[in-house]
Amino acid sequence: MTDKIGLTIEEAADYTGIGRNTMRKLVEWEKIPVLRIGRRYIIRIDVIHKFMEANQGADLLVREQVHAVR
Repeated sequence: MTDKIGLTIEEAADYTGIGRNTMRKLVEWEKIPVLRIGRRYIIRIDVIHKFMEANQGADLLVREQVHAVR
């Protein structure tokens, strides 16, 4: 585990094992809330854990199956 409280999209993809393009799409679909700093997006680690729990068993490539977290 990391001692950071937020990760970039690339770091979050590596952390979860979700592909980078899929992670970007989840952010684009507003399924994962982010903090935007210029062109950089930061995702809180606790949000990543909530997202993974809420979407266990879902196909993350099918927009309608993915549950948004707040």
